[in-house]
Amino acid sequence: MTMNATIETAPEPDAVSRRLTFVLAAACGMVAANIYFAQPLIAPISAALGLSHAAAGLIVTMTQIGYGTGLLFIVPLGDLVENRTLICTVIALGAAALVAAGFATHALPFLIAALFIGLGSVAVQIIVPYAAHLAPEAIRGRVVGNVSTGLMLGIMLARPASSFVTAALSWHAVFFCSAALMIALIVVLRLTLPQRRPVARMHYGALLLSMPHLVRTMPLLRRRALYQAGLFGAFALFWTVVPLQLAGQFGFTQSGIALFALAGVSGVFAAPIAGRLADHGHSRIATLAAMLFVALGFLVTHVGAAGSMLNLACLVVAAIAIDFGVQGNVVLGFRAIFVLGHEHRSRLNGLYMATFFAAGAAGSAVGAWAFAQGGWTLASAIGLALPAASLIYATTE
Repeated sequence: MTMNATIETAPEPDAVSRRLTFVLAAACGMVAANIYFAQPLIAPISAALGLSHAAAGLIVTMTQIGYGTGLLFIVPLGDLVENRTLICTVIALGAAALVAAGFATHALPFLIAALFIGLGSVAVQIIVPYAAHLAPEAIRGRVVGNVSTGLMLGIMLARPASSFVTAALSWHAVFFCSAALMIALIVVLRLTLPQRRPVARMHYGALLLSMPHLVRTMPLLRRRALYQAGLFGAFALFWTVVPLQLAGQFGFTQSGIALFALAGVSGVFAAPIAGRLADHGHSRIATLAAMLFVALGFLVTHVGAAGSMLNLACLVVAAIAIDFGVQGNVVLGFRAIFVLGHEHRSRLNGLYMATFFAAGAAGSAVGAWAFAQGGWTLASAIGLALPAASLIYATTE
């Protein structure tokens, strides 16, 4: 395959090289990081913008609302529009929003920019099914898992990176630096990615109207989306609230919060492991294990006296367990829904992601409110209830 080749249908086994897989994984990581840069910066950003403690969760929630909107209205275009052009255009939208966020000095402009950062970040969910199109069936889980490893690495590194940059410069610099990276990434992708023109021949309205039909007729899509909704809601709650807990209970600075966030990087190892397990037919047991990881993560946060070194160590263990479970389960879901039909893979991915990102947006908002009302006890109780609900639902499979 040459660089300018056009992919129209299912690819041959050599259609995706290691180099191209690496580029796709790196692109996913760089773009996905934009969703999470603000999570450990809630305190300094809300103070600078005049947001109350209870409203601080909006800093993360607006980005996730934008992301969820993009999943429903932009990602489905991957089944209709040439994919390389679509990916680069959506990333460009995100770059412009990052610049606007960097210049913001009041709450409303920043929250609007955060919404569009979320919209621009859905490029990753055009890239993931694009990678699935490139990969043959026998290794699709492995390829998607490897690309998702880059995505997860970007998510995990976003929090410590933004904390370190803020400590060294300012939170504004985080957004300016990422905007520059997005511009460079667009150039690389234009030169590297092969074109893919979808086989679907319908107008945009028909494309959107087909999505409720997919939800009604594909119970596997509904089940995998709801599984991940419980886990991702808990994930978003944990990473929204834990910086507040570290700062208040343990006196952590931004640099300390950044070091803590590095614990979550171990979660990236779950993606390739989950992809290989799915390729070998072990999705169910891996799914149950992922749910247990997340639930046990919240339980272990109550070991040790509040503010003690033991309790801090348990928070680190919880971060690892929660991230590992969430990242593994999302890849299991990708592998399951991508076998339902290549002609509507982008729409399936958009519906899958939109469902659990809505739960993530709710988790961030509820987490900030719960922490303000009842501290870590209330917030972690809600966090535990979410994977428990997914686990109960999984027993009905």
